[in-house]
Amino acid sequence: MEGAGGKPTAVVAVVTEPRFTQQYRKYLEKQKLLDRQHRVKKLRDGTVALPVLREVLLEQHLRELRNRVAPGSTCVLTQLLDPVPSKKAQSYSPAQRLCLEVSRWVEGRGVTWSAELEADLPRSWQRHGDLLLLSEDCFQAKQWRHLEPELWETVASALGVQRLAKRGRVSPDSTRTPAVRMLLGDHGWVEHVDNGIRYKFDVTQCMFSFGNITEKLRVASLPCAGEVLVDLYAGIGYFTLPFLVHAEAAFVHACEWNPHAVVALRNNLDLNGVADRCQIHFGDNRKLKLSNVADRVNLGLIPSSEEGWPIACRVLKQDAGGILHIHQNVESFPGKTLQPPGSSEMEEHWPSPQQIISTQLKNGAPSDSRRKTLSVATKPEWQRWAEAAETRIATLLHQVHRKPWKTQILHIQPVKSYAPHVDHIVLDLECRPCPLVD
Repeated sequence: MEGAGGKPTAVVAVVTEPRFTQQYRKYLEKQKLLDRQHRVKKLRDGTVALPVLREVLLEQHLRELRNRVAPGSTCVLTQLLDPVPSKKAQSYSPAQRLCLEVSRWVEGRGVTWSAELEADLPRSWQRHGDLLLLSEDCFQAKQWRHLEPELWETVASALGVQRLAKRGRVSPDSTRTPAVRMLLGDHGWVEHVDNGIRYKFDVTQCMFSFGNITEKLRVASLPCAGEVLVDLYAGIGYFTLPFLVHAEAAFVHACEWNPHAVVALRNNLDLNGVADRCQIHFGDNRKLKLSNVADRVNLGLIPSSEEGWPIACRVLKQDAGGILHIHQNVESFPGKTLQPPGSSEMEEHWPSPQQIISTQLKNGAPSDSRRKTLSVATKPEWQRWAEAAETRIATLLHQVHRKPWKTQILHIQPVKSYAPHVDHIVLDLECRPCPLVD
């Protein structure tokens, strides 16, 4: 996401101790991973964050930094709010260039340029290759309507793209279809590369969240070799693909009921060479005909995946159990009793710089996870919700399998925040059947 002034609202950065900064910088430069558009930042706890190019950053690069380049170093990921542009990037911003070129073009059409029109220019956008997705709160003044469609060619030229689209709010239908209208160009298909994984999708039909990058990197590092996973809300493969490509899951059952997302998912499985290890279950996952198959279940639906909890309990292996990755939006209003998050669409924000994302997990983490790492401060509301979810899951497991199970909270992971006091988190919950007593 880019904002006014031409800088992203957040960038991904690798965090380490100051004494390892130069080794990290040399390695990142050599691998062409260093983001030269933003300055290195010293964080409040004394560590240093080096901005990186998330499109080409792989889990293997993090392992190499940690184990070979600087043994003994802390190597974690964070996202920086309001990153400082480098001197090289400060010359002329895209927003300034857009204002200059549009104002000249408008005045050339005999329309008086005004403060109202300038204020109505885009304040944020998403760049998808040669397609720019504008936010809904721009180009709303009536004067623009008389300047279409040539206006969009000028905007695209100023911002260096070939296609333009404008988004509205996500439709309140069951498939969360984005209300996106093409302004310039004949189709909305785009491609992204995250952590070496290719995602192709139609922006007019499917959602894509840049804010999920740290969670996609996290699940890519999970020890899933030989495991069967059920992804109850697969979408275009946001988490299905990292589990298959990097976490090396043996097989994934991917559930999705948006037909457009299913088309993209099938294409993305082929693009990444993992189609033979995934079965797509199209339709309502509440009617899923699976049981007793999963070592892990991913429940990546927000604001709440609670409707899928009974299905998740049913598909876990009866004799061995497994781990649930439960996504949820949790409110943390000061002085307010914890309530289930609402279903209204809210403005998306990135996590704060202090929300450091460790690539190591408590459940089955590699041996070097005992090395000192930066931790995420867990809010009391997150812990209370997690404990309530654990209790509910334990009850469901007993009901589904007709025997007692034990559950344990392994990890609570922040992903991003939706407006102040509403956080998207993931609960890693271990679920195991209790041994039979003779």
